[in-house]
Amino acid sequence: MNTDKKRCGWVKLSEPVYVAYHDEEWGRPLHDDRALFELFSLETQSAGLSWLTVLKKREGYRAVFDNFDLKTVAAYGENDIDRIIESGLVIRSRPKIKAIIGNAKGFLEIVEEYGSIDNYFWGKVSSKPIVNDIADYKTAMTTSELSDEVTKELKKRGFKFIGSTTIYAFMQACGMVDDHENDCFCKTGL
Repeated sequence: MNTDKKRCGWVKLSEPVYVAYHDEEWGRPLHDDRALFELFSLETQSAGLSWLTVLKKREGYRAVFDNFDLKTVAAYGENDIDRIIESGLVIRSRPKIKAIIGNAKGFLEIVEEYGSIDNYFWGKVSSKPIVNDIADYKTAMTTSELSDEVTKELKKRGFKFIGSTTIYAFMQACGMVDDHENDCFCKTGL
């Protein structure tokens, strides 16, 4: 890990998994449906918790949710929920686990309607990331008109454990919004 690089102020340099996430994933345009479903699901799990807590359990989530295969997860039932909780590999919240399964069913409908999860989300930004001027992450937005709009649409579709802050965090994470600090080496430019 190179600690000489200038990174966003929220990165905990003492946590290699956090540094790697920032340097290699956060804010980079993501277009793979499986990966988008995984990221969306993990964002819903962080409600009330730190992202680092969820990030450290990511491999456990991948294991118990069949690597986030959308059709497989959408078909889960009560036995699967029990299995996931009993695994001890994920955050043991029945409502949050049920939300991933229910949201998978919602994403199947989105795929039917839009062709892909990628088309649905990236269509909201005309397939081009929104690059924000962020001098200090502490002053950055945590919601936007777009995250409000997407949240409203998804809630109408029955999605759970989402709010505008969660959706905005997802948009940042998948690169729809570039909120790296201006002097961060990952910033794509203004």
